[in-house]
Amino acid sequence: MWNELIRLREATESRKISELFDDTSRASAFSLQNDGLLFDYSKTTLDDDIRTALIDLAREADVEGKRAAMFRGDKINTTEDRAVLHVASRALVGDADDIEIDGRNIMAEGRETFERMIQFSNDLRSGAWPENGPKITDVVNIGIGGSDLGPVMAYKALMPYIDGPRVHFVSNVDGADIHDALHGLDPNTTLVIVSSKTFGTQETLMNARTAMRWMEAGSDNAMERFVAISTSRERTEAFGIAPERVFGFGDWIGGRYSVWSPIGLSLMLAVGPENATEFLRGGHSMDCHFVDAPLQENMPVMLALVGLWHQKFCGYATRAVVPYEHRLSRLPAYLQQLEMESNGKSVAMDGTPLAHGGGPVVWGEPGTNGQHAFFQLIHQGTNVVPVEFIVGAMGHEPDLREHHEALLANCLAQSEALLKGRTLEEARNQLIGQGKSGDELEVLARHRVFSGNRPSTTLVYKKLTPYVLGQMIALYEHRVFVEGVILGLNSFDQWGVELGKELADGLVPAIASGKAPENANGSTRMLLEHFLALAAS
Repeated sequence: MWNELIRLREATESRKISELFDDTSRASAFSLQNDGLLFDYSKTTLDDDIRTALIDLAREADVEGKRAAMFRGDKINTTEDRAVLHVASRALVGDADDIEIDGRNIMAEGRETFERMIQFSNDLRSGAWPENGPKITDVVNIGIGGSDLGPVMAYKALMPYIDGPRVHFVSNVDGADIHDALHGLDPNTTLVIVSSKTFGTQETLMNARTAMRWMEAGSDNAMERFVAISTSRERTEAFGIAPERVFGFGDWIGGRYSVWSPIGLSLMLAVGPENATEFLRGGHSMDCHFVDAPLQENMPVMLALVGLWHQKFCGYATRAVVPYEHRLSRLPAYLQQLEMESNGKSVAMDGTPLAHGGGPVVWGEPGTNGQHAFFQLIHQGTNVVPVEFIVGAMGHEPDLREHHEALLANCLAQSEALLKGRTLEEARNQLIGQGKSGDELEVLARHRVFSGNRPSTTLVYKKLTPYVLGQMIALYEHRVFVEGVILGLNSFDQWGVELGKELADGLVPAIASGKAPENANGSTRMLLEHFLALAAS
């Protein structure tokens, strides 16, 4: 099927997307709706033949069979011998059957932990906890990677729903991060959440120890104000955190898929259990759609297939995610990790080199800011970058409706401009109308030409609610899964992260002692000596 798609690309390479709209039914024929979401992929070069071939490609890769294997708890993460069941975390709010892994009923365990989270959240938000201190006004969430990106993205997205303590997020080992987060906080009214599945992540534990010293210096009950999100009771207890304040989850939830798990406790504390549950309900709704909808009507599948068409057959190496929603400012960074840590691979499931390579580079920024940054390249640069627009029909500020109308106008205008472009003749006529002529006219006109014919998709929702955010994140998770299955890789390990961690562990004591390791290369040795000299001067 790859060869057929290559043939179709060659046959349609000179196609103008705008000409496809001569068919007045194109917009509806190349878009999908489900549970309040609209996904429009009509501003791409896909036609019926290409779409059929892409769906055949998905069937050839057995997307449906591997999807079923994931949902029933098979250990599809073969390199780590693990199941992949982040979907089970949001199934807690549905009527899903119990799932057993190695003889353990993970749904029963998940329900018990979720109920503990709700009880703890209600107690903290009401002031019933802590019993021997003032009400908690601030939460410091310490984590990194998925233990940070998911909660901070969701917290910013759901700002209109926050009626609990303020949450401050710390991830970077740079001391400036923890310093700035703790600055101005009162240890007596602050809760610290340490999020680390193994409770062995170097950056997280360094920040946690710093927070502990800060708490001890300003509070008589320092360790009572620490909570751990971890599977290691032994390590959390050694740190000093009581078992009743430890919330665990199984190894069947990967870090970048963990916002649905106890890793999302900080979000629940901020928006309350009811809104946190709605977030899970939205994700579960998308799970049900992903499982039940035929491939051509399946939003995650079609989102994945459009992305594969652009990257693998059109040769577009990157994609830009541009949410026209200020509160989704961290969504591009979240999707960077989700996509590039999952599918940034070069080895197939059987250990051989990938036949068609791994996933794309993903990047982005909220609109309209992006229009005044990188959209110049997207419109007139030599590299074609497909754009994925994300936008809501309504904002949360009815008294600022004119702002949202301007936002919507900009979003629609950018996708239209990418499609249509501007010809040299149109540029000339525009400049003639401004009184330009002669050589000046010709030179300026060429600077105002836009090639157009640049693809984009648009995801539309009514309003950014907890439910809608849940739908959206689950949509992109399943998109990554489908792409990974078709490319033939394991989307759920991340061995590329490990080598740098191992080397850093060896260099930390070297920097502290002022002596480079014997096995350091010449560049590393020179840089280390230069760092030490600068610090000593």
